[in-house]
This record gives sequence, structure tokens and C-alpha cells, in this order.
Amino acid sequence: MAAIRSFRALRAVPDTASRVASPPYDVMNVDEARELACGEPLSFLRVSRAEIELPSETDPYADAVYVRAAENFSKIRISAPLVTEAEPSLYCYRLQTTGHEQTGLTACYSLDEYDRGLIKRHEHTRLDKRADRTRHLTKLGAQTGLVLLTYRSTVEIDVLTESACAGIPLFDFKASDNVRHTVWRVPPADVDPLVKAFEAVSALYVADGHHRMASASLARDEFVRQGCPTVPLEADTVIATAFPHTQVRILPYNRIVKDLQGQSPQEFLDQIKAKLSLRPGQPMPARAGEVAMYLDGTWYNVRLTEFGHLVDRADSLDVARLHRDILAPFLGIGDIRRDSRIDFVGGSLGAAALQERVDQGEAAVAFSMFPVTVDDLMTIADEGSIMPPKSTWFEPKLRDGLLIHLVA
Repeated sequence: MAAIRSFRALRAVPDTASRVASPPYDVMNVDEARELACGEPLSFLRVSRAEIELPSETDPYADAVYVRAAENFSKIRISAPLVTEAEPSLYCYRLQTTGHEQTGLTACYSLDEYDRGLIKRHEHTRLDKRADRTRHLTKLGAQTGLVLLTYRSTVEIDVLTESACAGIPLFDFKASDNVRHTVWRVPPADVDPLVKAFEAVSALYVADGHHRMASASLARDEFVRQGCPTVPLEADTVIATAFPHTQVRILPYNRIVKDLQGQSPQEFLDQIKAKLSLRPGQPMPARAGEVAMYLDGTWYNVRLTEFGHLVDRADSLDVARLHRDILAPFLGIGDIRRDSRIDFVGGSLGAAALQERVDQGEAAVAFSMFPVTVDDLMTIADEGSIMPPKSTWFEPKLRDGLLIHLVA
């Protein structure tokens, strides 16, 4: 059973929505965020990444960052302006790119269900990032970014969602990355049927936004530590957009490694050839179980080792097999979350971005991955397992600042 609730959104207005809306805080570094927000005083990056307005040497977790975030939030609420809905509502949020469209339901989802594992996760979160977003949330008294959820699609929800999108949208604009964002307020007559339809959904899955989800749960606990006799109703839920699994798109999360651990390109190739099937090939792997590798000006296709005896699907993902077959034994890569020699490139940039970084000397070798499937994600979460870090890249991304959930 998936319990959802309508809410009184703090939201952008149509005239300035495209100026306020910004990519999620965690898909760019501080320099990229600073460049993207340059010249746009309404950019919500000034709230979600307030360090862009402070000296470059500022610790992103310094007190001054959260103070500036709260100040900028107050300013944008007035200058954009942001308005609060008169009545609780649900919203349909559609993302469109060339050849792809997905429409989800933005609502408040139960943190109790998340804590009990009914909203399932597939990756670990980092303590520093959880603490950061928890502090950001409590300082602002608001959940300002959307978690992306998925669920096994149902005809009833599909029909109700399509009906809700028949009217005039609140927002409809194309962002600088050519993604079209369209948001409708669900008509009052359709709210209860949608809430009831979601009660038949047996499980929700966190697709993108694990740290946002975890920080919402931690922020609720913070009210208890502060001595509140009861947790505020709004703090018991988290704002998220749930898309049917048939529409969610997962792109590969590719890898580059900065050096060959003292080996020449030929020595590295010889090690791989001795263990795995390798041939000159294309920049994109044709199927699961293969990886495309760019080294010394040439693309190769490498067939990864089969691991049919493994007990869960997480161990059989290509990112796990690449680590066991090549990254760990031949390149000395340990924990990829902490090893500075490895970096990750979202699949939306394509193989050309990998090749460019190697050709320019930023990396010695690049690996173009075959994407994880939504079925992989749900099966692994159902098993209670965890994917290797940096397994999935969801595209297109929901935008921050369009719909905000006030919790205090």
C-alpha cells in the first residue's frame, strides 16, 4: 500500500518558472553551478548550492553556506515570486526530450513507509551528504527538491494521470538542456481517485534522490530531538514524483580512470587479453555483459566474465563485473566512492565525452557501460540488496524550485 497525500505547495509562478527552476544540487560541481547561475538572480541554485555566492575556498558544509541559503530562499520567495497554493493539491509532472516522455505524480509520500522499507532503496547514502541535506532542510523549513520514485505501472493510474493532464498546465517551458517541463495541478475531482489508486501499489522504489529521502527522514527525527511533543504533519512526508516503471529511463553511468598504475597501454591490454575476450569495436556496448573501452586512441569491446553462481542480481551487474575483472586487479581501484583516480560520467553526455577526456589527457582509459534496467533496480531492491555505487544515471532530471514542500 502506497500512502500519498496532497499538499499546499510553495511554487513558482508561470512568468518566472523557467528562471527559478534549476537542475538538482548534486549533478554538478560548484564551478559548474556558479557558471549556470551567473547572471540569473532567480536561479534556485542560489538556494540549493548557496556556496556559489561565497569565496571559492569556502567549505560547502560551513555555517555560512546554510545561512546564505536561507537568506536567498527568503529573497527568491519575494522576488520571483513564489506563491503558496490556497488548497492542498497533487500535481502531474511531465518530462519530454527528443524521443522520450514520462509523466509522474508529484505528492507527499510517507516517510513511515520509507523507514519500514515499503519505499525501497537500492543504494547506500553517505553520512556527510545526508547531514548536509538534513541541515539544509531544517534551516529552510522546506523540502526544495523532488525525489524521483518509480513503481510497477497500473492501467488505472495511467488513465487517471492522462485525464489530469488534459487541462491547461501551470508551467510549460523548455530548459537550457532542451528538456521540456510541464506541470499540471490535478483537478480536485481526480485527487481522491488517484490517492485510492496508489493504495493498490505494493511498493515504491527510490530511483533518484536517495540522499534527499534519507535527509527528510532525519529531519523528522530532529523535531523529536528538539523536544517537539508531536512531529508536524508536513514533516511526516517527503515531496516526490513517482513515475510508472514503463516510462523511467536509465542511462549508463560511465567510468574513466586517470592512470594505468604505471603500465604502458600495451601492457594493460595484454593483461586484459590474457583473461577476457577483447576486440576492436564500437563506442557503445551492444548488450549486457560487454563494456566498451577507449584506450590509446582505439575503442575496444570487452566481454566480461560470467558469474552465473552469484546469489543476487547486484553482483551480476556490469559495473560490479567490470570492477572485479579490470578495475581492481589491473588498475588497483579499491573503493570507488573514495578513490580519486576514478571518475564518473553520466550517460547523457555520450561516448564522445569519454573519448575527449582521454584524448585531452584527463584520463588514461574510459569505460562505456551498458545501462542497468528498471527491472534490475526493482529486483535488487526487492531482494534487500544494494547496487554498486554509481550504477544508474536517470535522465531527464526533475527541476528544483518549481514545487516546494514547507515542513515548518
